[in-house]
Amino acid sequence: MEDWSPELAEIDRRRAWAARLGGDERVARQRAQGKATCRERIDALLDPGSFREIGSLTGWASYGEDGEISGFVPANFVCGRGTVDGRPVMVGADDFTVRGGHADAGIHRKQVYAEQMSRHLRIPMVRLIDGSSGGGSVKTYEEQGRTYVPPLPGFEHQVAMLSEVPVTAAVLGPAVGLGAARAATTHYTVLVEGIGQVFVAGPPVVVHATGEHVDKEELGGAEVHGSNGTVDAVVPSEEEAFAAIRRFLSYLPSSVWQLPPAAPCDDPPDRREEELLGIVPRNRRRPYDVRRLVNMVVDRDSFFEIGRLWGRSVVTGFARLAGNPVAVLASDPMFWGGTLTAEGADKLRRMVDLADTFHLPVVSFVDQPGFAVGTAAERAGTIRRGATAIAALYQATVPWFSVIVRRVFGVAGAAMVDRGDPDLRVAWPSADWGSLPLEGGVEAAFRRELEGSPDPDRRLQELMARFEAIRSPLRTAETFGIEEVIDPRDTRPLLCEWVELARRTIAPGPKSRGFRP
Repeated sequence: MEDWSPELAEIDRRRAWAARLGGDERVARQRAQGKATCRERIDALLDPGSFREIGSLTGWASYGEDGEISGFVPANFVCGRGTVDGRPVMVGADDFTVRGGHADAGIHRKQVYAEQMSRHLRIPMVRLIDGSSGGGSVKTYEEQGRTYVPPLPGFEHQVAMLSEVPVTAAVLGPAVGLGAARAATTHYTVLVEGIGQVFVAGPPVVVHATGEHVDKEELGGAEVHGSNGTVDAVVPSEEEAFAAIRRFLSYLPSSVWQLPPAAPCDDPPDRREEELLGIVPRNRRRPYDVRRLVNMVVDRDSFFEIGRLWGRSVVTGFARLAGNPVAVLASDPMFWGGTLTAEGADKLRRMVDLADTFHLPVVSFVDQPGFAVGTAAERAGTIRRGATAIAALYQATVPWFSVIVRRVFGVAGAAMVDRGDPDLRVAWPSADWGSLPLEGGVEAAFRRELEGSPDPDRRLQELMARFEAIRSPLRTAETFGIEEVIDPRDTRPLLCEWVELARRTIAPGPKSRGFRP
């Protein structure tokens, strides 16, 4: 009986050629650089055996005079579906062993299709970037016999999907041109130190344009982009990059049409940490470890920080309360006293947009002394970038709980606790607030009296003692200026109760405005 076995054998032969990627020599060169191949990376990211490739036969075939295939070079982009912790995702991986990952040497429809399918199936997109990923090569000019108006193939999907599904990327080699844009147009990007770089154009182009002589690492390596917010995390290995992506996705729904998934929790919701009673020093000039504070309140080992190396006066990340995912905001008094800098404002805006897009309730540990001041802060456009962050705060519609740990001063402080909606707020006994701090404010208000005093220092201390009595948060609570002042040890039980109620108020679906990368 005749069947289609010959054609199936031909398919198997082509897939075997495709599995060789760019050939043994180029694969060996890839591994010598400490880099896995694109297929090895996909297997390391996904649950074992879950990958279902799309476009496995895409590439360039050569044929003999008899019309029979004599060779096959696969497209330099491998994509398909798989699962991460049992949940479906789309994944696309650049193949640096074929023309250095240059997408003009590939078939860009394959990449666009992966992004489209992520939107269509409403599942996260994971990009494994290693090469230009859309950047050009002058060799293409010679091959085509012409230049061309550069396109942005499928970029409309890359922008639109940010408001629909989680988008992540791992920078596992040079990300150049459109590859750099793909690395930045995400919700979360992780870069592997030593092998990953991000730059608009490589060193040869930079020399021509600016006269600078730099290597790839100096131009766009971990030290550059880990501290400026282009990437959200820097890790030492590919394995840790994939682990970070898996953990990031675990806090988010597969799309905006779902709620974030709750997880089993064996950490008692009513746990009370004695250390919280004294974690904030009575001396207001002394800082404290805000990450330790956060970790004592949220579910044990659940805090996942995002962007630790940039905008360092602001701490952002995900955590869980009684198993429920939440977004966390805090100020770090160890850096710039926790003031809101221009970079910190950008970081704050990005996290608020992320939480609002994917329906994560927000827990804000407030210790905000106000915007950064001085000539450097003004030159950085702090107030403009701060105003953008404040707009994001006021536009967010997810449930919000503010725990006032210490300071609330000025416009920046007010924005963190007064967004217009009846959000829940509590204060610790260490809370200190006002239009401006007493320190400095008293000196300004009583400047002439102090200048005329025979002992200005003593008089200043007398004035401070007089005002000290009225700065107590209990005075504010008397007029319902703060809804409740609580024992810091009761913070976790209160938040665990709140998050269960808050989830009931969230209606899944897209927001009226898009996510801003």
